[in-house]
Amino acid sequence: MKTIELYASGRVQSVGFRACVKKVAANLGISGEVINLPDGRVRVTATAEEVILEKFVSMLYGCPRVVIRNLETREIPLTAFPDFSIKRAPD
Repeated sequence: MKTIELYASGRVQSVGFRACVKKVAANLGISGEVINLPDGRVRVTATAEEVILEKFVSMLYGCPRVVIRNLETREIPLTAFPDFSIKRAPD
């Protein structure tokens, strides 16, 4: 098991990206969270087996209406999540 943190930029807000990320994660059995950032990017934190995470990342490019221009990925310390949730950005 490992945890990764992704930062997606491009046309990733107000296009249903977070809902698509959650659906893909649920289908693959991934736990974590997704949140819109004030700078226009979306941050995804995901925990699963490495091979599942690789599939997850590649599937994000298939989200409808989304244009991912850049996707930064890095491994972070293993984090346990109860499920996969959509978080609201702090106002």
